[in-house]
Amino acid sequence: MSDDFGQEQAIRKLAPGKLVIASHNPGKVREIAELLGPYGIEPISAASLDLPEPEETGTTFIANAELKAMQAADLSGLPALADDSGLCVEALGGDPGLFSARWAGPTRDFGLAMQKVWDGVEAKGPDASRSAHFVCALALAWPDGHVEAFEGRVDGMLVWPPRGDKGFGYDPMFQPLGFDISFGEMDPARKHAMSHRADAFARLVAAAF
Repeated sequence: MSDDFGQEQAIRKLAPGKLVIASHNPGKVREIAELLGPYGIEPISAASLDLPEPEETGTTFIANAELKAMQAADLSGLPALADDSGLCVEALGGDPGLFSARWAGPTRDFGLAMQKVWDGVEAKGPDASRSAHFVCALALAWPDGHVEAFEGRVDGMLVWPPRGDKGFGYDPMFQPLGFDISFGEMDPARKHAMSHRADAFARLVAAAF
């Protein structure tokens, strides 16, 4: 298994063919599928295979990504790629972090989740930091239990009200450093070039292809 930052030392290469994307989040599946496009990979979503969503019991992004990838690979008999990602807000001590999806509730209402984040920051007072970062862990697993993990990050700041209708999740309230627009306003191709998921994916590509 690779270390937390996936130092380009994957033991096993990923061959062209079918790959299960171990996620039931349509936006996440679409984004990963677009990143995989140039590599001869045929992405199949876990939802289309009726695979269950495992309980995310890990204490790190990588641990959660690994358990999702390993379950999908085991149940499908195919290699599987899982993502665990989240928004970490400095003023909230790193929350929502691992619980980013849970803050959106059972209906995955990220409008509600963004409001909860902003209310939490506002409650810290006018001098509270608006700094935040996204983390993405990718785990690539095979049916025999082999797994590789890669982690990426992008830093930025919170903006309010949310801006833009592109992306998904917390994207409309996150403005990456060096940009004057939010991920929610950013063209997908531009986001793919510099997001936390792109950072993790670049590490995966360097190792697995």
